[in-house]
Parts: sequence; structure tokens; C-alpha cells
Amino acid sequence: MPDRLTLWLLLFAGGFLSGSILYSRILPLLLTGKDVSAESDDRNPGAANAFMTCGPAIGALCLLLDVGKGLLPVLLARRFLDPAEPLFALIVIAPVLGHAVAPFNRFHGGKCIATSFGVLLGLLPQCLAVVALAVLYIVFSTIIRVRPHRRRSILVYALFAGIMVPLLLYAGKLSYALGCAGISVTVIWRHLRAPSEAPAPQTEQPAEEAAAETAEKTAEAPSEGTPHN
Repeated sequence: MPDRLTLWLLLFAGGFLSGSILYSRILPLLLTGKDVSAESDDRNPGAANAFMTCGPAIGALCLLLDVGKGLLPVLLARRFLDPAEPLFALIVIAPVLGHAVAPFNRFHGGKCIATSFGVLLGLLPQCLAVVALAVLYIVFSTIIRVRPHRRRSILVYALFAGIMVPLLLYAGKLSYALGCAGISVTVIWRHLRAPSEAPAPQTEQPAEEAAAETAEKTAEAPSEGTPHN
């Protein structure tokens, strides 16, 4: 059995390495030959682009793996470490940070959303932060629609940190509060660094409106040969 410090380091490194495996880029390349980063506007190697580029089957598989790579390291760490210790925040942040930095992908990481959900799932039932994050996404995706997705995610994670960190500190759960803060900072940082999403294409002007506009301009224009005062 390794000493306590070595155990902390091993579990942190394991979580970081788990997060750094970009399944949503690797699987589409292996199964379809498609590079979701190259074929998407935001160049993000994430599950959403796997859905759009490769279809629901491969997209769902990528999503499950991206969630799992955040969930499993936290569950494993909880078996050997005390989640109440402040250093446990590093275990919470490690998979998200690994996905964001992605050393095996030339440091072009993803936006960390699925992985952060996986990490927060691993904190149940002692910490219900994943419920708060899900509710915020639902609210700003359906009730108060914020677009584009990049702006919505930055808003959601900023509010998530603003709500959960004080609540968890008040409840005496320092490690969870620091973990949620670290996740939010990492996700917001990745979204700010990501290329902007392509704007939605403008709809063409209906034929009837175009014809009416042309007729109106023709009527207003002076006819040829008409004397001008």
C-alpha cells in the first residue's frame, strides 16, 4: 500500500490521464474515419460534434465514455480517500482539467461539459451539484434561451459556481466547494479560448416580398423622359 501522499498523487494523475483521453475524437476516427474537430465550426473534440458528424449511435457512445471518464476516477478515489479533506478538490478537478488540456491531442482539449457532469455524478449523494448544473442548463436552453451555445455554457457555469460554492461552504463542504469552483473556472476558460461558432445562416427573402419591394422602388423612381423641375 503506497503512503498517503503517493496515493493522492496517483489518484490525481489517474484522473487527469483519464480525462485527457478524447473519446469523442478517437472513436469517430477509428469507426468512420471522420475528424470531428476538423469538420466542426468550433473545432471541439466533444460528444456534441460526434453526434452531429457521425450520428446518434457513435455520438451516444462518445457521450457515455466522456461522462464515464469523469465519473470513475472520482468513485475510485472515494474508496481510498476522505472526500471531506480539502485536497479532494484536486481529485474532482483532475478529469476536467485533463480533458481541457489534452496532452495527447497536442494540447487541443475539449469544452469539458460531459466530463464535468460525470465528475459531479461521482459526488452523489453527498453533493447534489450535478442537479443544480442540469437545472441551469435546462432553464437556459428551453425557458430563457441563450444563444449561441458558447455563451449559454459560460453563463451556466458562472451561475453554477456563484450558487453552489457559497451553499457548499455554508454546509461545511469545503472540498466540494473548491471542486465546483475549479470545474467552473476550467470550463469557462476553455469556452473563452474556443473558436467562435458559425452564425446561423440568414433566411432568404420570400419571393413575394422581393417582388413587392421591387415594384415599390420602380413606382417611386421617375420615368424616362419625364422633365425634372
